[in-house]
Amino acid sequence: MTDLIPYIVLVPLAAFVINTLFGSRMKGQMAGWIATIAVFISFIITAGLFLDMLSRPADQRAIHYTMLDWIHVGRVQVNIAYLIDQLSIVFMLVITGVGALIHLYSISYMKGDRGYWRFFVYMNLFIVMMLQLVMADNYLWTFLGWEGVGLCSYLLIGFWYDEDKNNDAAKKAFIVNRIGDFGFLVAMGIMLWLFQSLNYLDVLGSGGNIIDGVKTAGAASHVSNGDPYVTLITLMLFLGCCGKSAQIPLYVWLPDAMAGPTPVSALIHAATMVTSGIFLVARSNILFALSPTTLGVVAAIGAVTAIFAAMIGIFQNDIKKVLAYSTVSQLGYMFLALGVGAFTAGVFHVVTHAFFKACLFLGSGAVIHAMHHEQDMQKMGGLKKYLPITFWTFFLATLAIAGIPPFAGFFSKDEILWQAFSRGSIVLWLISAIAALMTAFYMFRLVFLTFYGKPRFDAEHHPPHEVDWKMWLPLVVLAALATVSGFLAMPSVFHAGNAFESWLSPVLERGEQISLVAGAADSAGLEWGLMAVSVGIAVLGIGFAVRFYKKRLTLAKDEAQLGGGYQLLHNKFYVDEMYDKAIVQPMFNFSNSFLWKIVDVKIIDGFVNGLAHITEIGSGTIRRIQTGIAQNYAVLIVVGLLAVVGYLVMF
Repeated sequence: MTDLIPYIVLVPLAAFVINTLFGSRMKGQMAGWIATIAVFISFIITAGLFLDMLSRPADQRAIHYTMLDWIHVGRVQVNIAYLIDQLSIVFMLVITGVGALIHLYSISYMKGDRGYWRFFVYMNLFIVMMLQLVMADNYLWTFLGWEGVGLCSYLLIGFWYDEDKNNDAAKKAFIVNRIGDFGFLVAMGIMLWLFQSLNYLDVLGSGGNIIDGVKTAGAASHVSNGDPYVTLITLMLFLGCCGKSAQIPLYVWLPDAMAGPTPVSALIHAATMVTSGIFLVARSNILFALSPTTLGVVAAIGAVTAIFAAMIGIFQNDIKKVLAYSTVSQLGYMFLALGVGAFTAGVFHVVTHAFFKACLFLGSGAVIHAMHHEQDMQKMGGLKKYLPITFWTFFLATLAIAGIPPFAGFFSKDEILWQAFSRGSIVLWLISAIAALMTAFYMFRLVFLTFYGKPRFDAEHHPPHEVDWKMWLPLVVLAALATVSGFLAMPSVFHAGNAFESWLSPVLERGEQISLVAGAADSAGLEWGLMAVSVGIAVLGIGFAVRFYKKRLTLAKDEAQLGGGYQLLHNKFYVDEMYDKAIVQPMFNFSNSFLWKIVDVKIIDGFVNGLAHITEIGSGTIRRIQTGIAQNYAVLIVVGLLAVVGYLVMF
């Protein structure tokens, strides 16, 4: 299987090239099928590789595959190479598996769009770049994939470019992500100076794996805990993660990214791209573990983001905006886990979140498709009887994200809550618990406003309809995964074994041990108690939603009676407005009044125009010598000769 590793990337890359060159001339849905089959093939190869790794001894599962010698300057060598270990294969399975299902869904969802073939060109390119990001064996190669998914995000968010709001959302995502990418670049620069390498194996070591016949410790093993340079590196890496994974203060791009087609939201902004930051921190777990300061920052930012985004999601009426803020909140949970050193719990929530959030986004797309592109939940209602498959898959995914056992979200979220309590503090646990309560509330608010009650639309003339098999099949598969995947990582109190933790331990165990707080709580009774509390919190949130949105329908006009609190949450704490006044407008005014009118017009243009003016004056003067009269030229020649002779005589 090792020889097939390049084809995991090359097959979707080939589909990208084919659709780019010939897609505009293809008939029907051929471009969509080519793109979809390519990603399915990539998934099959990845699954085969996973099974091959599974059959090997635990310490011989990682594969280092070098393709080309890329950069070799002095002691620094960076190759085009892949590091397929226990961590990267998990992300590869999610990218290709969920990606293939979303591609299949898109064949019908994007049917009839004039940019149909172009959509699948961008989607295939995204898959290629995301795979490069997680398969790379060095930070620089990862960064190229990192920038590639940023480019694809820009193209897909602004896919319907004939509307200004879509273009604005695309530009916003692109600019905000560049702020984070600056941190990534700075981190690589310091790393290159400190470790003389950007290769993961050189910097981090091979963990519990034997790679290329040896088990290396990595340069980071020689750095003392709390080293200021490591702290600076990890803080800069985390800045990059805040941009890509939408954490405070760089989260503002993701809700606006809902301007793109719904499959884009499912693939890029729920299942894969926004988890890039989680991957980078997990991959660099040893560096982060060596900086308690950075871990504290990561945990604090994650916890605050989780509750902040959950509060905003409570009173949003656009079905995709609710899911967008839910994504920001769930990403906060993942960073909270990473920040307390529970790297495995954070990665596991990435996997479960990919299943239930992709299902929710695709379900919302089915609703929007059935409602003739209506996204306001206030204008829906009663869709349960019209869209039975969509409803039940959506409902199961909602139970998962709410944290109801035995669905996947319960196991991953409960593990994060337990780790926050046992490794971190009661404050972190309390914040995340309140966020969990809000999550259950606003997600069931969404379900009741959308699927229950009387229809708030013209059902007689525009009856909604269930989607075709290419759209409901991915929903069923994702709902099933959201239901059962939690059993891969059972809590220790169940004594059933944690297969996910065992699989990732060679890569993440050392970082978790370094970051483990002395005297951390380890009580089965306490864990059972906190588990019961987390379930009770979820049930309480659902109960509030039933009270206000199922038994007694509460719409926006009724919510508005709450006054200032409603306005504050509905308007997203006015963060965009504050950013506009504090950053965007001052930057625009500074650029307009100083950079343009003074630096550009007066200095740069003045310099260039001044050179042209001097040239014009000089050439005008010299031009007078060129009279065309032979006698004048003869006089000038004689004068020149006399000057030369006189100079030679005198000196």
